[in-house]
Amino acid sequence: MANIRVNAFADVPLSPEVAYGLIADYRHGHPRILPPRYFSGLVVEAGGVGAGTRVRFDMHAFGNHQTLHADITEPEPGRKLVETVVESGAVTTFTVEPLAGGAQSRVTIRTEYAREGISGWIEALFAPRLLKTIYLEQLELLSRAGSR
Repeated sequence: MANIRVNAFADVPLSPEVAYGLIADYRHGHPRILPPRYFSGLVVEAGGVGAGTRVRFDMHAFGNHQTLHADITEPEPGRKLVETVVESGAVTTFTVEPLAGGAQSRVTIRTEYAREGISGWIEALFAPRLLKTIYLEQLELLSRAGSR
């Protein structure tokens, strides 16, 4: 079994409240931080902001297209939000920490999941690099989304 762990972080020029608010709002904020070449068709199926939200989205990677569902929880509301992909069990955590007396934030995106078999080992070789690229792009989009 291959255990896959990927994380990326950036210091963004947004207060923790603004950064977390964009991440947690799946109707208006979160769609603005999804790189369109990898994600499309985000639909809120339940809730919409934070815990209790369920979304459906399309992911495009490695020449494949998948429709996925994710359930959202907030183990630490205002600081930590977790997306769990129903189909794969992949867990992505967004953590927002204050910097500069609360004028800025460090945002970390971390994903963990396991895959079995040969395909799991192959995925473990290629997925981390792609996911890190996606997360760095998301963090850049987050920085820009908050300044609009």
